[in-house]
Amino acid sequence: MPLAVEAEIIRTGRLTLLPLLVEHAEELAGVLSDPDLHTFIGGAPATSEALRNRHERLVAGSPDPAVTWCNWVIQLRDRGCLAGTVQATVTAEGNGTAAEIAWVVGTRWQRRGIATEAAQGLVTWLRKQQVPTLVAHIHPDHEASAAVAAAAGLTPTSQEQEGEIRWELREKGG
Repeated sequence: MPLAVEAEIIRTGRLTLLPLLVEHAEELAGVLSDPDLHTFIGGAPATSEALRNRHERLVAGSPDPAVTWCNWVIQLRDRGCLAGTVQATVTAEGNGTAAEIAWVVGTRWQRRGIATEAAQGLVTWLRKQQVPTLVAHIHPDHEASAAVAAAAGLTPTSQEQEGEIRWELREKGG
């Protein structure tokens, strides 16, 4: 059964989280071009063409009807420019749903609370969509990302996956 969760505009104090479009690729390629962004997640910065191809796949949606890909770009409202992305992969879990969330903010925009504000906005939105379980996987040495997860209400568990710590936020009784 397909999930009834679809990315929509999310507004926070300073940010607008816009559903990802293929057209965002060129600007995002510049925002995410710093190789240091890949220290904990691996890989290398994508070219605008590679990012455009990836966006085409993401916008087309998951081939699995039990999985929904929700992807947003982070737009700074006062500047009208992009600063990064947030995402939620929503899946069926038992009698409800769960979402694996992630965020990335370009080096130029870091240490300004943007990732925290975007992650908090995403968590609030997912709760309104009745998603009771939220999960993030964070490298144990990535202190900034751990701080974002904690500020968004997630707590670390003792579980590890591919060298990353599983962080969770579960609705009481969920």
